[in-house]
Amino acid sequence: MSAGQVPVLRVGEWVRFDGDEHQVVALAGTSVRLRSRGGTAQVVLLGFLLAATDFELLDGRQTVPVMEPIGLLETLPGEVLERARRWERHIVEVVTGRSPDSPKTAPPRAGYDPASSTVKGRDAAKAAELTASGQPTSARTVTRMRLRYGEQGLWGLVDQRVTRGSDLVGRADERLVTAVLAELNAQTHASTGTRGRLMRRVSAALDAEYGPGVVPVPGRSAFYELIGVLASGRHSFGAATTRRTLANRPPAPFTPSLATRPGELVQIDSTLLDVMVLLDSGVPGRPELTMVVDVATRTIAAAVLRPAGTKGVDAALLLARTLVPEPMRPGWSAALRMSASRLPHARLLDIDARLQAAAAKPVIVPETIVIDHGRVFVSEVFTRACARLGVSIQPARKGTPTDKPIVERQFSSIGTLFCQHVAGYTGYNVIRRGDRITDEPLWGLTELQDLLDEWIVAGWQHRPHDGLRDPQAPGRAFSPNDAYAAMVAASGYLPMTLSGQDYLELLPLHWRHINEYGITIDYRTYDGVALPHGKRSTVAEQGGRWEVRYDPYDLSHVYVRTPARWITAAWTHLPMVGAPFADFTWRHARRMAAARGLPGDNETEVARVLDQLLTRAGNGPVDKTTARVAARTRAARRPTLPDAQIIDRPVAAPAVDPAPAVPFGLFDVDAEAERWR
Repeated sequence: MSAGQVPVLRVGEWVRFDGDEHQVVALAGTSVRLRSRGGTAQVVLLGFLLAATDFELLDGRQTVPVMEPIGLLETLPGEVLERARRWERHIVEVVTGRSPDSPKTAPPRAGYDPASSTVKGRDAAKAAELTASGQPTSARTVTRMRLRYGEQGLWGLVDQRVTRGSDLVGRADERLVTAVLAELNAQTHASTGTRGRLMRRVSAALDAEYGPGVVPVPGRSAFYELIGVLASGRHSFGAATTRRTLANRPPAPFTPSLATRPGELVQIDSTLLDVMVLLDSGVPGRPELTMVVDVATRTIAAAVLRPAGTKGVDAALLLARTLVPEPMRPGWSAALRMSASRLPHARLLDIDARLQAAAAKPVIVPETIVIDHGRVFVSEVFTRACARLGVSIQPARKGTPTDKPIVERQFSSIGTLFCQHVAGYTGYNVIRRGDRITDEPLWGLTELQDLLDEWIVAGWQHRPHDGLRDPQAPGRAFSPNDAYAAMVAASGYLPMTLSGQDYLELLPLHWRHINEYGITIDYRTYDGVALPHGKRSTVAEQGGRWEVRYDPYDLSHVYVRTPARWITAAWTHLPMVGAPFADFTWRHARRMAAARGLPGDNETEVARVLDQLLTRAGNGPVDKTTARVAARTRAARRPTLPDAQIIDRPVAAPAVDPAPAVPFGLFDVDAEAERWR
C-alpha cells in the first residue's frame, strides 16, 4: 500500500477479531458477515468491528492509518516543524523512490529505485547522502525515522525533546512543595494574609516535621515565585469569599439541571435583597426575598418580600401562590396581559377562567422542588404543605449551592437587572456600598413588592434567556414565556384549584381540649358560640382533644375542625388590641411584660402590653428589636378570612362523600398574595 492510502474492507479479506481469525463473506450497509476458520458465522456492525481492541487486517498490504495530531503541530516552534518537514521529504524518497519536490515524470535517483534496491539499501543511501551534506546520520537513524513516519506521520519526525512538558516547580524540594500546598489548602477558610505570612508558616512547619534547617527554604524571591506557581487559580491572597466559592465547587464535571416540561423541577431559596426599604415602623432594613423558579422555562413562579426572618409558613404559602395566576394591577400596561403575550392564552382560558384578566406570567404546577437545609424549608409546615399539594421534595447536599444553581443564579440576575435601578440599592457587598443610602427616599416593603411583581412580568418573563435555546436553532435565545408556550403544547396544562379548606389545611396545627371557657393556646383564650364546649373529640388517638389550626401571622382567630365543618373562634381579648398580631409579636410582648415584673402568663397584662407595643410602633421607631417585630407583623397582615363556618364541606369520610371545592377567583395583589401566607 502506498503512503497515504486508506485501507478498504472487501469481501474475502481476513481480519482478526474476538481472539480469532475471520473472513469477510458478505457486506450489507453497515453490517459485516464473518466466518471463522472453524466455520462459525456471525454478523456484526462495522463500527463495533473497527472499535474492537484486537481488530486487525491480516492482509499485510493494508494497515489502518493513524491521524497525526494536527493541533499539536501548530504549537511547535517554526524551526522544529521545518526540520520535521525536511525529514518527511527524505523519508518519502526512501519509501517511494521519488522526492515530493521532484516532477512526477522524473525517474528515481540512483540508489533509490524500489525496483532495483531494497529498503535497507535505500536507508543506507539516504544516511550517506545526509552525512555528505554536513548532517551526520546513520542508516539505523533513517530506519527508525521511516518506521515512526509510517506509524505517526509527520508527528513521528518531530524532535520529541521539545514536546516534553517542563516541571512547574522546577527543582524545588518535594517536601517543600508538599508543605506549601498544605498551607495553601489551610487558607481556604482562613482570613486572607500575605505571602510573607505563608513563608513563615511553611518554614515553621518544615522545622517542626524534619528538624531545623534539614529542608532548605529558598530566598524570598524564589519562594514567592514558587508560591505564584502553586497558588495559581486559588485566590489564596485575594477575596476570601471567592476562595471559599472555588473550594465549594463539586469535584465532578458540572452537569446542568434539566427539565423537559413546566413544573417538572422547581427550585426554592431565600436571600436578603440588595435594597434598603423603609419598614412600617420607620426603620430602614433589607427585606428577605423568597423565590420559586421553574427550571424548564426559567419562570419566576412566585417571589415574596418579607422583613428578615422568613418562617416555614411563608415558604409553604408561597408554594401555594405558584398555583394561582398573576393578576393585572391598576396602572399596568395592557401589553402585560397574558392575552397580549405569546402564551397560549385562548387555549388555557378554556381550562382556567381565572386567566381572563391575568398578567403574562404562566401558572407553574410543581412536581419536584429542590430545597436546601434551611430551617424554613425542612420545617414540618413546609414539608406537610408539599405533601398536601403532591410535590416531591429533593434536598440538596449540605454546603453545595451548585445543587440548585438556577435559583442561586437568578438572585444575581435580580440584583443586576432590577435591584441596582431601585432607590436604596446597597450593592452586593460592603465594598460597593454607598455611605448615605438611608438618606435616599426609600420604598416601602409593599411598594417594592409591587415593583418586583411588575418587573417579573415586564422585564423577566419577556427577556431572552441564554439558558433557553432550541438545539435545532441554537442561534436564538427564548424568553421564559416563549419556552413555556413551546413546552405546554407537548406536556399539557392542568392547574390545581385551591379552596378555602385547602388554605386551612396548610396552617400549623394544635390539639386542644374545648373547655367551658373555650380553647387555651400559649396563654391566649379563644371562644365562639358555635364551639362544642365541654365535649370530647371523636378522634380517639388524641384523648378527646380537637384539631385546631392557626395562622402564625394572625393570632386573632383560630379554626376548629368538627365532623360537620370548620368553626372560627376569636381571641377573647381581641377588643383590647386594635391591630392584627403574629406569634412572634405575642412572644415579644410577653418578654416585655416579664421585664416590667408583670406575670407572663397573665393574658390581660400581656394583651395590654401588646396594644402599647403596636401603638408606639405606629407613632415612631423605638428600640430596634421592637421595631423589627412590629414591622414583620404589619408586613404579614392579610385580609380577614370569611368566617370558617361557611365552609360546610363534611370532614368525615371525604372519599365517600366529596363536596365540590370552592375555587379562588382572581384577586388583587394583596388579596392574592397575602391570602396564601
